[in-house]
Amino acid sequence: MRKSTILVALVALGGFAACHHTTDVVPPRPTAPATPPPAPEPAVSREVRAQEDEYARIKSLSIEEIERLGLLGDIHFDFDRADLREGDRRILEKNAEVLKRYDFLLITIGGHCDERGTVEYNLALGERRSRVALDQLLSMGVPASRLKTVSYGKEAPLCRESSEDCWAKNRRDHFGVSGKSGGH
Repeated sequence: MRKSTILVALVALGGFAACHHTTDVVPPRPTAPATPPPAPEPAVSREVRAQEDEYARIKSLSIEEIERLGLLGDIHFDFDRADLREGDRRILEKNAEVLKRYDFLLITIGGHCDERGTVEYNLALGERRSRVALDQLLSMGVPASRLKTVSYGKEAPLCRESSEDCWAKNRRDHFGVSGKSGGH
């Protein structure tokens, strides 16, 4: 009998609890649909924006300021030669990349010689040197409308000593920023 009394008591308590149950629990508020956090910006997008910012920054500079940045490298030639050396081809490839990236730059390719030889001979040699670089840049996709050549012969030396080291510095094509066009 004892088991049945306990069982009856438990059932009664359960019924009592069910009858006297108070609702202290606040019903949950409806929530707005959860918005997922924004997806992280792709690295490519940040890189493109950085390139666009760099493009705008360079474009806003004066020609003199752009020239001082040294974006374009000079190439050099062997004595009495106008053919490209392998290392200079790589410099021209880098120059072409810069010119394609900054499509507003107008460039003058100045052909230079050392002090040996006549004025006439060196002017002709300087012209051949600047034309070789021009032709190479054209073959790499730089538009002709942005490039011009000039020969300085031996009239604008970088170094004025009469030594092989100095002459080697003077046998060059210099890529000077001569202006800016509309670009993109």
